[in-house]
Amino acid sequence: MDQNKSISLGILLMLAFAIVGPLIDLFAKLAADDVPIGQIILSRFLMQAFILLPIALFMTWAHKPNLSEIRLHFLRAILILIGTGSFVSAIKYMPLADAMAIFFVEPFIVTILGGIVLGETVGNRRIIACLIGFFGALFIIKPSFSLFGAVALLPLITALSFAFYIFLTRKMAQNMNPVTLQAYTALAAVIILFPIIVYANGTNIDLLDPVIPSTKSIWLLIGVGIAAIIAHLFITFALSLAPATIVAPLQYFEIVTATLFGYLFFSDFPDYLTFLGIFIIIFSGLYVIYREHNHTKPTPTSL
Repeated sequence: MDQNKSISLGILLMLAFAIVGPLIDLFAKLAADDVPIGQIILSRFLMQAFILLPIALFMTWAHKPNLSEIRLHFLRAILILIGTGSFVSAIKYMPLADAMAIFFVEPFIVTILGGIVLGETVGNRRIIACLIGFFGALFIIKPSFSLFGAVALLPLITALSFAFYIFLTRKMAQNMNPVTLQAYTALAAVIILFPIIVYANGTNIDLLDPVIPSTKSIWLLIGVGIAAIIAHLFITFALSLAPATIVAPLQYFEIVTATLFGYLFFSDFPDYLTFLGIFIIIFSGLYVIYREHNHTKPTPTSL
C-alpha cells in the first residue's frame, strides 16, 4: 500500500474509533450503578483476552514475546488501566460529554510530543488546528471544575495516560500484528488486575470489591468488552498506518458521539455553547484532514 492510501485508511480508521470509542464509556457508565469500577475494567480485558488470543493463535499471528516486549506490554497495560480506571470513575459522577471534553487535552499532548519524542513532522498549521479544536472543547467543559471539584481532574489523568499509550501503540504496532498486540496487552492487564480484585473481595472497597452482577449488568459488561475490542483494534490499525500526529487530532470527533449518547441515554441536553464547541471541533478535525490530503499529494514528474 502506498503512503497516500495508508494515511487515508489510517484517518478513516481513527474516525471509526471516534464513533465506537464512546460506546465503551456509555456501557461502563450504565454498569457503574451496580458493578464496581474495578470489576467493569477486569471484565473488559478478560473479554478482550478471551476473544483476541484464540484469533491470534488460529491465524498464526501470535509469537513468543521476548523480555523487552513483555515489559512493553505490561507498561501499555498499566497505562490503559490507569486511563480507563480514571475515566470510568469520572463518568460515574460527571456527564459523559463533560468528561470527554476535559479528556481532549490528549490529542494536543500527542500532537506536540509526537514531534518531540517520535520525530514526526508537525506543521504550525496542524498545531494551530489542534489548539482550535481544544479551544472548542473548552466551550463544553464550562463549569466542570467548580461543579465536580477533584473529580474533574480524573479525565486529565486519562488524557496523560492515553497520550503515552498512543506513543507506545505507535511504536509496537510497526512490528506486531494489531490483533496480537491487543491480545497480549489485554492478558497483561488481566494478570495485573485479577489478583487485586480477588484480594479486594469482601473488603467493602467500593471501587474494587466484586459483586454478582444482574442479568442487565452482564449484558452491559459484554457491551463494554465488545466495544473496547472493536474500538482499540481501529486505533491500533490506524496508528500502524499513519503517524500519530496526523490521526490523533481526529479523536476530537469523539465528543460528537459522546454528546449524542449523553442526550439519548442520560438527558444531558447540550446548550448553545456545547453546540458551538462541537462545531469548532469538527472544523478543526476537517482542517487536519484537508491539510494532510494536500500535503501528501504526489508531485507530478516531468516527461
